[in-house]
Amino acid sequence: MPDFPPGFLWGAATSAYQIEGGVAEDGRGPSIWDTLCARPGAIADGSNGDVAVDHRHLYAEDVTLMADLGLQAYRFSIAWPRIQPGGRGPLNPAGLGFYDRLVDQLLGQGIAPFATLYHWDLPQELEDSGGWAERSIVDRFVDYSSQVHAALADRVQFWATLNEPWCSAWLGYGAGVHAPGVQDHAAATRAAHHLMLAHGRAVAAMRSQRPATQLGIVLNFLPTHVAAAAAGDPVLVDAVRRVDGIHNRLMLEGVLSGAYPTDVLEDLAPYLEGVIRDGDLAEIAPPMDFLGVNYYNDGTFEAAARTPDEVATADLQGPYPFTGAVVMCDPGPDATDMHWPVTPEGLGTLLRWLSEQPNCPPLYVTENGAAFDDPVIDGAVDDTRRVSYLARHLASVASAAADGVDVRGYFVWSLLDNFEWAQGYRPRFGVVHVDYETQVRTPKRSALAYRDLIASGGDLAVFPTG
Repeated sequence: MPDFPPGFLWGAATSAYQIEGGVAEDGRGPSIWDTLCARPGAIADGSNGDVAVDHRHLYAEDVTLMADLGLQAYRFSIAWPRIQPGGRGPLNPAGLGFYDRLVDQLLGQGIAPFATLYHWDLPQELEDSGGWAERSIVDRFVDYSSQVHAALADRVQFWATLNEPWCSAWLGYGAGVHAPGVQDHAAATRAAHHLMLAHGRAVAAMRSQRPATQLGIVLNFLPTHVAAAAAGDPVLVDAVRRVDGIHNRLMLEGVLSGAYPTDVLEDLAPYLEGVIRDGDLAEIAPPMDFLGVNYYNDGTFEAAARTPDEVATADLQGPYPFTGAVVMCDPGPDATDMHWPVTPEGLGTLLRWLSEQPNCPPLYVTENGAAFDDPVIDGAVDDTRRVSYLARHLASVASAAADGVDVRGYFVWSLLDNFEWAQGYRPRFGVVHVDYETQVRTPKRSALAYRDLIASGGDLAVFPTG
């Protein structure tokens, strides 16, 4: 008996800069990630995405691999610098041609393309003009989105405007650990609003072009908790509220209800003067066909072992303004190679909570996965820890669906081992192992278990637990 609703969509996800390579091909222009990777010390292993896993050349092989695994959908992102090298003007035919061929290859194998228009690789030329912190970026994104949608929407049904805009704003412009590597909470606040405005206007523009396409956004969530030892400290409790507000509620309430949470606006008041203009809020929340949910773990916070001066410094340098008094608790032994806790019950709880929010559309789990470094031995990869991780999270999704949550699909992150942003190539999230020297792909045990689950129609009894 299937554990998932009829028509549930089974897929895997990737992003352009993490897998494509070919940074000097198709007339592609430089992106902010090309620039950050060239900054000494910015990437943990000193690497870059110049080659990545060479998907630009191996896409046909990769699509055949997807078909062999029985994937019904493939979530990929479109590289803005490949499509509009400078972020302006008509589409670059050579860049568009790559995605034309990829989409046709997917459809030829019976795999639904699920396109993300922006997964962090902003054309450097636009960053030179202020990037997401400058309001003019909104018009640039709407123009880009409209042109790509017009070119591919005859074959691509699902479109997400942005992937994890929290990361773009607060890791890119606040903490500075992601591109463009800026550490300025005022810039991050402006970027956060401009991303929301760009999303809203792009959805409206694409809807006017082809109303039947499915349009949405992908947000990443970190359900927050206060450690028992900190529960009685109002300073710590308030800091965790701020984390939740910035990470979870600001953008969610923005895109669903056209209003930002009052407490978060109060928190960000020092940075908001002149940012939100009359009429903006009416534009950021057009009706959506789906909400993409990226989930890796919950976060439990405790008091930070910092001096008052260190707290003050952390207040101004982290991804959450004025939260320097708290840090995430040590996850203990049940953790991934990213040192993230494994909290599968949190995914089902999150899906239930989201389904109760006003104006919430149907949900797709657009990313869920774990980094574990398991070697190839005798041509196989026995990634038992990832199998256990996926089994527990899939059960959590099934439980939410059984409770009536309208969740319509699941995309494992990631199809392939790849470039993991500031961490370089050390973390391996793929259900398919990639030898970075030879580019040989080897499906891991988790990929084969996922294949069997899909073939069973979603019967968790066939999926091993570890």
